[in-house]
Amino acid sequence: MQTVSRVLAHGRTELAKVIVGQEELVTQCLVTILCGGHALLEGVPGIAKTLVIKAFARLFALDFKRVQCTSDLMPADIMGSNVLNLSTSTFSLHRGPLFTDLLLADEINRMPPRTQAALLESMEERQISIDVTTYRLSEFFTVFATQNPIEFEGTYPLPEAQLDRFLMKINVTYPDADQEVTILQNHHQGFDPHDLSAAHLAELTSGTLAEARAEIKNVKVEPALFRYMVEIIRRTRDWPSFSIGASPRAAVSLMNVAKAFAALEERDYMIPDDVKAAVLPVLRHRVILRPEAELEGLENDQILNEVIGSIEVPK
Repeated sequence: MQTVSRVLAHGRTELAKVIVGQEELVTQCLVTILCGGHALLEGVPGIAKTLVIKAFARLFALDFKRVQCTSDLMPADIMGSNVLNLSTSTFSLHRGPLFTDLLLADEINRMPPRTQAALLESMEERQISIDVTTYRLSEFFTVFATQNPIEFEGTYPLPEAQLDRFLMKINVTYPDADQEVTILQNHHQGFDPHDLSAAHLAELTSGTLAEARAEIKNVKVEPALFRYMVEIIRRTRDWPSFSIGASPRAAVSLMNVAKAFAALEERDYMIPDDVKAAVLPVLRHRVILRPEAELEGLENDQILNEVIGSIEVPK
């Protein structure tokens, strides 16, 4: 696990030049990229969600595009379209922002359903179909979508089919008081979050990222842990507080993220604690509470912790 641990150490060191605190956010975004998945970031404005993704793009020398989602955004605005060249009477493809490595879909729940649906093929298949032609996307294509948890006017709830395409849902919280003091000091000393080139982040090659992904795939999983993960997934489907439990795709995501957590700990084998650490970010957006549970003030994370506690841990 030398490459994964090197990527983690290097990433934390370099991102500390521009990000104060937010260690969990940085780690889980790194896991998303290493697993080849997509992540939904939920948090109030102004807590460095966009800055983290831009910094990761620069760290790995990946192409970065940002889409500011609005209620009038159309599928062609993000996918692109064929444009007629009047001088040659031929059509040429005008590529949209989906043709990138890291895509930030800011306030994705303001995107209308038709445009949200246009993301499904690209997130699942890493390809785009425009007219009668299919275009392959980058092997590093990753969607980081943000949404505001407190402002719902003019928004469209994400459909379950799209939520299930997100490998993880990352809850982004406020920094603590000391970290906010450091943020103010950094800005007072001239730090500009819009000029990351001034931070001189030392880049890693895409080859290093590919090596780290290969190491994660080779993490060993004992048969008892396969059964343990399946039991967690199936228990969510029967749990009285949930109206909808996790899917088989969720089980695959749980395994992949747990393997990544194992690799980050410099182990080439998975243990139950890796699974437990992966449960909340992987499942919190894939399960739906019953209305009566919501009225009682229960939350997905709370119930998922109860599910974990009800299952015997393999030895």
